[in-house]
Amino acid sequence: MTASMPEAGQVLFVGAGPGDPELITVKGLKALQQAEVVVYAGSLVNPALLDECPSGCEIHDSAPLNLDQVLQILIAGCRAGKKVVRLHTGDPCLYGAIQEQMEALDAAGIDYAVIPGVTATFAAAASLKQELTLPGISQTLTLTRLAGRTPVPEKEQLRRIAANGGTLCLYLSVGMMETLVAELLAGGVFTGKTPVAVVYRASWPDEQMVEGTLANIAERVGLAGITRQALILVGEVLSARSNGVSEKSKLYDPDFSHGYRK
Repeated sequence: MTASMPEAGQVLFVGAGPGDPELITVKGLKALQQAEVVVYAGSLVNPALLDECPSGCEIHDSAPLNLDQVLQILIAGCRAGKKVVRLHTGDPCLYGAIQEQMEALDAAGIDYAVIPGVTATFAAAASLKQELTLPGISQTLTLTRLAGRTPVPEKEQLRRIAANGGTLCLYLSVGMMETLVAELLAGGVFTGKTPVAVVYRASWPDEQMVEGTLANIAERVGLAGITRQALILVGEVLSARSNGVSEKSKLYDPDFSHGYRK
């Protein structure tokens, strides 16, 4: 169903965006402004967004809670006929662990809907002032992560993905930079000269960017002291502007016709 505003007895999973409170969607903001119960990812969501909650709203930080405790709050709020918002960082459908919550809500007979959000990949690209798909350079964007405490399926091991080239955006991996670099190089497409950018807390006031190549990025990230909450972008698009090697888009080519321009 389409969720334009929270309904009593329903959970709205809302994407808070990457950090800047103004990057939440209009629909997500309206949901917060009408909520009666909010469970938010306290370690990642900007607390300034909670100022949008109405007076008397019941607010819970999920950071110290386990899944059953989160679900207990969501279900109890819905059964009390309240408007419930589960506020996730970025977009809730990407590394948001919402599937397990939705399955439990299905079992409990609770209605829910999802309002998407801006994920960190696009906030990082905006900070870098970088298009991630360039004609003749890369037309593929892969969002993935390095295996850590949460495993990655064997067929999705990073070296296999790296063998396809393109532009890679890696989440939840900055604490393992040396392993990450080794896996990317093992794919046989990227080299030590491949450009890399690491964006820490994209769109937050303390945002930090570290740029380099696969040959030196691990050292530079270590010197910057970045160990978490950072996105890693890899690919030739990052140097296309300075190298002057990108092609012009067909969309605005005067000799390229389409349905809106003859």
